[in-house]
Amino acid sequence: MSKTTQRDHTERWLLALLVLVSIGFSLFIPYVFWSTANFQSIASQIPVAGVLTLAMAITMLTGGINLSIIATANASALVMAWMCTHLEPTFSSMVLMLLAGAAVALVVGLINGVLISVVRVSPILATLGIMTLLKGVNVLISKGSAISNFPNYVLALDRSYFLGVPVPLYLFAAVALVIWLILAKTPLGRQIYLSGSNEKATFFSGINTRRTLIWVYVISSLLCAVAALLMMSKLNSAKASYGESLLLITILATVLGGVNPDGGFGKIVGIVLALFLLQMLESGLNIMGVSSYITMALWGSLLLAFIFVNGAKIPAFRFLRQNKPSN
Repeated sequence: MSKTTQRDHTERWLLALLVLVSIGFSLFIPYVFWSTANFQSIASQIPVAGVLTLAMAITMLTGGINLSIIATANASALVMAWMCTHLEPTFSSMVLMLLAGAAVALVVGLINGVLISVVRVSPILATLGIMTLLKGVNVLISKGSAISNFPNYVLALDRSYFLGVPVPLYLFAAVALVIWLILAKTPLGRQIYLSGSNEKATFFSGINTRRTLIWVYVISSLLCAVAALLMMSKLNSAKASYGESLLLITILATVLGGVNPDGGFGKIVGIVLALFLLQMLESGLNIMGVSSYITMALWGSLLLAFIFVNGAKIPAFRFLRQNKPSN
């Protein structure tokens, strides 16, 4: 089975599960599940988790991981929060705030990229170290308290709707489209997939894999700055500990969406479908009064099921199958 066929297979499974989930909730909670309020709630929950999932996914496409995405988002949010609460609410202040948040993310991305591509530190160890460092710095500079009461130009993002759909969802769609264009239509995208498939062979073919990896972690961190702005607008505050539960969700949605944990292939479409599936499950089960712990258990079961069904596309599973002893 080709990799393209395997990816399409994953997307078909996700679409089938979305249909099944919709039918199930239609039977148990038809009026509430199909209400405008419920879909607006789902649409408002997806953008932050979605942008952070894209930040995770682009690193996993290279066979790496970025455990520092939440800490990076909080660091950017705290810097932007400090600036927008200490400057007059003008257009220039908004631009300075956005540039400051992007600068923080850029520095973190460069550090991660250099550690992984040049120093050759394992991605999980490098980003774990940066995550721990950032969490400490975030608590230190904020003294563990929240910065709140943002100007209207920050809050307006979450409060705005277009055709009944929250504007942050359009922003997530735009970000997903940009990442898709990078991966599917640019030389950098091809280099990312090739590096994930076989970094050593890609290097000997003449591609600068170090530069590719640095770009990957810079893009990942810049996406965290976008997520930081969305969190600020949604919560009207910034704090060192916000969003920590989202780290597991980003990894879950990435793998569930068809991204190979060993790198090399995966599609944005699958990731978006996985995000909608997880959010629909969470929203429907929450309406039914199901414990959030049961929801987490269901998410884990979904992940295990997908690993079993699509195990053939993961090298470790292929190796075990090909070397299975005969009776």
